[in-house]
Amino acid sequence: MKFKFIMAVVSVLLTAATTVSAQQKNDTFRPKEIWKDTEGNAINAHGGGIMYHKGTYYWYGEYKVGKTVLPSWATWECYRTDVTGVSCYSSKDLLNWKFEGLALKAVPDDPESDLHPSKVIERPKVIYNAKTKKFVMWVHAESADYGMAAAGVAVSDTPEGPFEYIGSFRPNDSMSRDQTLFVDDDGTAYQFSSSENNQTLHINRLTDDYLKPDGTFVRRFIGLAREAPAVFKYKGKYYMLSSGCTGWDPNQAELAVADSIMGEWTILGNPCTGVDADKTFYGQSTYVIPVNAKKGEFIACFDLWKKKDLADSRYIWLPLQVDKKTGKMSIPWMASWNMKDLKKK
Repeated sequence: MKFKFIMAVVSVLLTAATTVSAQQKNDTFRPKEIWKDTEGNAINAHGGGIMYHKGTYYWYGEYKVGKTVLPSWATWECYRTDVTGVSCYSSKDLLNWKFEGLALKAVPDDPESDLHPSKVIERPKVIYNAKTKKFVMWVHAESADYGMAAAGVAVSDTPEGPFEYIGSFRPNDSMSRDQTLFVDDDGTAYQFSSSENNQTLHINRLTDDYLKPDGTFVRRFIGLAREAPAVFKYKGKYYMLSSGCTGWDPNQAELAVADSIMGEWTILGNPCTGVDADKTFYGQSTYVIPVNAKKGEFIACFDLWKKKDLADSRYIWLPLQVDKKTGKMSIPWMASWNMKDLKKK
């Protein structure tokens, strides 16, 4: 009996130690390193976007598990994993993330569904519609042969989901691949998407319910082959961070600015500084988080893709710093940093 009691105590202590270890809080951003959630598992939310709602941040991304494959027919490096769904994580501080589950799940029993494992779902972004009280998700919905080039839309009553998939279409009858969403101060929403075989960016204004384009759109960055757009606003101007089109391989980031979303955009150049800045630190843009936009405090989010093992792809989150005197924006490389670094200008 005494031996059994001792073993029981040991078991309880080991369990407690494991729980404490698994729930160890993150206090520092460490770009490129494995980033664990509150349960001690690697965060799995690639090509994602961040939504802030009622004091909580929600991170949505491609949930990549299983083997990475290159289809036998492929004439380019279209590495992929089977579609599993879109993950959702929640956080109060942007450092410690709780896995909320799959907000949008794959549909394995319907080969015709956009969500079938054989298809492609990328770049999920979620916005809240204050009028309809719905959370709206847009994704790049793609056929197995990558010829569909469409946008898929889903809705939910709660940020964690489950989201109900409505369907897919080509916005304004145009191709739509890498994409993001942006809601302006007046509540008007826009979708930015790589179109025309990724050679030109389309900016599509959305209907009041955010479920489809309203017919008004413009073509920008014509022939410049920009993808991975990330849009934010600062002091009345609109900014877009994007990458070139080089498949899974890194290239130089680019920042652009406009006085109005549908107006003309001016290219400002590469905002990245430091080691490997010419390759965006081996990352690709996916989102810019306005932590405190009025004070010029932003976080630039990039994916570090591992094309032959996509499930092990990492994240590069860095301060996007605004010089108070000149207004110039830069994204310096930092191997580790915390929220105080957002305030260093």
